[in-house]
Amino acid sequence: MRAVVCFSSSASLLSSELAGRASALQFYMAEVADNLARVHEQIAQAAAKSGRAADEIELVAITKTHPAEKVREAIEAGQTLFGESRVQEARAKIPDLPSNIRWHFVGHLQKNKIRHALPLFELIHGVDSLALAQEVNRIAEEEGTHPRVLVEVNVAGEGSKFGFSPDKLRDQMEELLALPRLSVEGLMTIPPLADEAEASRRYFVQLRELRDRLQSDLQVDLAQLSMGMTQDFPIAVEEGATLVRVGTAIFGERQRRNIDL
Repeated sequence: MRAVVCFSSSASLLSSELAGRASALQFYMAEVADNLARVHEQIAQAAAKSGRAADEIELVAITKTHPAEKVREAIEAGQTLFGESRVQEARAKIPDLPSNIRWHFVGHLQKNKIRHALPLFELIHGVDSLALAQEVNRIAEEEGTHPRVLVEVNVAGEGSKFGFSPDKLRDQMEELLALPRLSVEGLMTIPPLADEAEASRRYFVQLRELRDRLQSDLQVDLAQLSMGMTQDFPIAVEEGATLVRVGTAIFGERQRRNIDL
């Protein structure tokens, strides 16, 4: 009899623990959904402020260091476009998620990772040198693919960041456009870190104006502007962003990992 009572008590405790976990998971998923809704509302408000339609801007939810389970919560909330900045992490994560989800690569693409990256991502945001573009083109020819890419511009001239300087891009843009396998669809930038979002505005303006000049001078369509992250994406939308890269505002602080990705 005591054994039965003990078993019943254990079962009750287990049931209570499972219920608690389920409740916590529901709360966590609701939190991600709420965060996504808040980001979309901020995008819509910024778009309206600048006379644009909200559907002109796509939200790239950045999943760097966040596990597949967390991505599924965003999928449940309706998000379909995600971004990764490390090829090895993406190779481990993407196969565990629905195949109809879209992925962009938003980090620095190392040459030895190009062959792995091309099948995973529909758009590469950070082609940051002519040499990298030429290598992507060479491998794409071998693989029979036609990668869509954005050109990264180091508008602020920071020594710690990758990317073309505006002057160098003007000098080399025709060579980039001549690469037969690449579809160059626009520009991307990361402004300097700042305490105030407003400090990013001038860099977004500079990227847009550079894009406009290149389009006019070379008679080419560079429709995409990838700019704006958690700290400044509404400003980026006001200044013409078509893609904003937001992670922390959706998923929370990044998890630290002790593995080389």
